Amino acid sequence: MLARYQHDDYVTRALEISIHVGLLILLSAACLLILRPFVPLLLWGVIIAIALYPSYRKLQVLVAGRSTLAAVFCTLLLLAFLIGPVVLLTGSFVEGIHNLVARLREGTAIIPPPPPRVENWVIIGGPLKDVWELASRNSSAALQTFAPQIRAVIPKLLFASAGIGLAVLQWVFSIIVAGFLLANVASGSNAAHLLANRLFGEKGPEFEHLAGATIRSVTTGIIGVAFVQSVFAAVGFVVAGLPGAGLWAVTFLFAATLQLGVLILIPAVIYMFAIASATKASLFLVWCVVVGVMDNALKPLLLGRGVPVPMVVVFLGAIGGFVAMGTIGLFIGAIILSVGYKLFLAWLEENVQLGPEVQQQSFHIRAAS
Repeated sequence: MLARYQHDDYVTRALEISIHVGLLILLSAACLLILRPFVPLLLWGVIIAIALYPSYRKLQVLVAGRSTLAAVFCTLLLLAFLIGPVVLLTGSFVEGIHNLVARLREGTAIIPPPPPRVENWVIIGGPLKDVWELASRNSSAALQTFAPQIRAVIPKLLFASAGIGLAVLQWVFSIIVAGFLLANVASGSNAAHLLANRLFGEKGPEFEHLAGATIRSVTTGIIGVAFVQSVFAAVGFVVAGLPGAGLWAVTFLFAATLQLGVLILIPAVIYMFAIASATKASLFLVWCVVVGVMDNALKPLLLGRGVPVPMVVVFLGAIGGFVAMGTIGLFIGAIILSVGYKLFLAWLEENVQLGPEVQQQSFHIRAAS
C-alpha cells in the first residue's frame, strides 16, 4: 500500500514538473517571438558596448566621472565615425550599382574589352589580353543568353542596394543601444555577473572576462584591421580615380573581413595599369602593396590580445562564425570556440588531477560492475 502511494506521488510530481517545464518553454518561446525583431539590435548593442568599455572608462575620467556624459560622447563619436565614411562613399557606391544595373539592362558586357596597349606589356601582355577578351566576350554572350533571367534579377539587385542602407540604419540604432547600455553600465555589469555565475558556477567570473576579452579582440584584430585596411584602400581608389570607388571599397571591406582583401586589389591594379599612365599605375600598385601587408603587421599585435586562449582559436572561431552566421558570427563564433576551448582544458586538468591511482581504481570498479 505504501509503495503504491509513493508511486502515485512520484507520478503526480513528475506531471507537475512536466507542466511547469512546458509552461516555461512556452513563455520563453513567446518572449523570443516578441523580441525577435529587436534581437539583432540588442546583440550588436551589447557587442559595441563591451568593445567600447575601455575607451568609455578613460573618457569617464576626463569628464569627472559623469557616466551619462561619457556615454553620450562615445555614442556621438562612434556615430560620426560611422556616418562620415558612409556619406563620402555613398555617391560612388550608388553610381557603381547604377552602372552595373544599366549594363545588365542593356545587355552590354560587364567586363569591358581590354585596351589595345595591354598587348604590349612585357611577358604577361599577350596572355592577359587573351584572358581579358575571353572574359569580356563570355560575359556578353552570357548576358544575351540569360537576358530574361538577368532582367528578373535587376529588382533584387536594387533591393539589395537598398538593404545596405537599412543595414547602416541598423548600425546607427545599435550604437544608440550601446550608448544606453554604457550609461547604465552598473546594472548591466551586475546582470552579466549573475548570468555568468548561474551558467558556470564558481568559474563564472573567468568566463565572463573571457567573453569580454574575446569581443574586444575580434573588434580590434579582425573588424578593426579590416576597417583600417578598407579606409586606406578607399583613399587609394578615390585618388587614383578608379571607376566605382565606393563599390570597390565596400567589396574590399567584406573581403578583408574574410582575410581575402588581396583578391580585390589584384584586379584593381591590373585595371589601373590598363587605363592609366605607367607612373600613376605604379604608385597605385605600391599603395595596394602597403594596404595588403598592413594586415600581416597589425593582426599579430591586436588579435588575441588580452584573451587567455591562443590567437588561432579566436581567429578560427571568428572566421567560422562569419561563414555560418554572417557578420555577428565573427563575435559569437569566437566566443563559443574560446569558451569551448577553456572548458575542454578544464576537463583535461580535472582528469589529470585525479591521478593514475584514482583512475585505475575507477577502472577496476567499472570492470567489476
